[in-house]
Amino acid sequence: MTADRTRSGCPVSLGLDLFGDRWTLLIIRDLMFGGKRHFRELLSSAEGISSNVLADRLQMLVASGLISRSGDQTHRQKVIYRLTQQGIDLLPILLEITRWSLKYRPVSDDDRRAAAAAPADQRELDRLTAKLTREHLGDPAPVS
Repeated sequence: MTADRTRSGCPVSLGLDLFGDRWTLLIIRDLMFGGKRHFRELLSSAEGISSNVLADRLQMLVASGLISRSGDQTHRQKVIYRLTQQGIDLLPILLEITRWSLKYRPVSDDDRRAAAAAPADQRELDRLTAKLTREHLGDPAPVS
């Protein structure tokens, strides 16, 4: 669904219109936790997204305001993707999906260990949010 065509005004439905497919939150995850910023880096994720689907999702994410796209000053043909504030604000959702999957799904040992670094309380969540803000938006404001 596009941002101008929604199924209903239900908040859950409106959110799913943006990030309810099988790839969008994985792209957000890779930008958020994987340090990936370029198309080829995102294409190399373990889930095996195709290049045409990745291009489509990136275009949709930019159009919806969840990520931004800018030229890479180090390489004229590359583009850098970054989370916007809207994208960063998906952090608690990704963390809750992670917690749910750890409880109910067969998470691999490697992924279980990686998930152990997730914020355990509000203070840690605030620190991670501030870190993502600095990395993606350039905000130098520290959080104690």
